[in-house]
Amino acid sequence: MLLGDPRSPSHATATGPAPTYAEYLNLDQLLSVQFTRSDVADEPLFIALHQICELWFKQLLHECRGLQERLTAADLGQSVRLSRRILAIWSVIVSQFDVLETMPPGQFARLRPHLGTASAFESAQFRELEAVLGRRDAAVAVRYPPDSAARQRIAAAMARPSLYDSLLTMLAALGYLIPERRLHRDVTRPVEPDAELESTFEKVYADDGTAAVLCELFTDLDELVQLWRYRHAKAVERIIGGKRGTAGSSGVGYLRTTLHQPAFPELWTFRSQR
Repeated sequence: MLLGDPRSPSHATATGPAPTYAEYLNLDQLLSVQFTRSDVADEPLFIALHQICELWFKQLLHECRGLQERLTAADLGQSVRLSRRILAIWSVIVSQFDVLETMPPGQFARLRPHLGTASAFESAQFRELEAVLGRRDAAVAVRYPPDSAARQRIAAAMARPSLYDSLLTMLAALGYLIPERRLHRDVTRPVEPDAELESTFEKVYADDGTAAVLCELFTDLDELVQLWRYRHAKAVERIIGGKRGTAGSSGVGYLRTTLHQPAFPELWTFRSQR
């Protein structure tokens, strides 16, 4: 919140009077982009929830960039701090399904014809986030026009080290044994589970230091993303049942195929070896 007296000299800027709350947040623009296309009472809620998610996705991408920088610098303290912030944001996003599920099926049935082929399935920011978390699937990017900024961002994210790659780089800098094939892998390819890496995580947890705390935060993140996928699937099933998605996907059928797919596999599998 922005508090204080805007008339105070402390609110002046080098270029002139300080902005008001509404000016600083561009509220006139922000609150004028909820265009409805029907007379369905729940459409403003539907729009606002999706726009809010996109704002959070934008912030998550920013925070993940910062986290990868700190991981690469082997800055444990800041990596833990940023990981906790990312977890807090994901928790907020997951909780928004509580609001979406107050939308009765009949309201969405009336709204659906006005959506055309528009679908959250098309969220480029979420696809970019998936790439940051480690998803490598060229078919994702080709759904967007070749010269589009969305396609370029997704492709660029798939060509960079993932968040998990950056975690392993930091662990190596801290003296933990990371297999060379993982440290210097082709980052454009999907991760292949590595039993040797499980032994590394056993050592990290046996040391029971800040590195183990960070690994648990990564596990929390992986679990939250999987929970988000589950809540998404159940919200869709609750609202449209088994109908096809507006973008032509199989709807809840497709969403179910995305469940139980960890982004950081060895953080889960090493536990079975303990």
